[in-house]
Amino acid sequence: MEVYWRNIDPTVKDRQFCDTGTQYRSAVFYHSPEQKRIAEESKAKLEKTKPFKAPIVTPVQAAGDFWPAEEYHQDYYKKNPVRYKFYSTSCGRAARLEELWGKPAK
Repeated sequence: MEVYWRNIDPTVKDRQFCDTGTQYRSAVFYHSPEQKRIAEESKAKLEKTKPFKAPIVTPVQAAGDFWPAEEYHQDYYKKNPVRYKFYSTSCGRAARLEELWGKPAK
């Protein structure tokens, strides 16, 4: 959960960085009561210790139907490292994550 939180912007709804729409929403999906408990505890802890002022809007919800992304989207960062690096910097992803969480550990 900790890795997940630090790779998203949990303060926006239906958007991540420059990608907009419900398909880009952040969410934590669970399959069991144990997963739900872990997710809710993690979110509650983050709400108490978060390094930013905005509220966390990322929901914790039951998993529903799942459709894998098209093959060209799978492991995109590995298949297209130059394009992914361009996207992650030009879209503001890296800067926004640093703004939210601070500089990443080396």
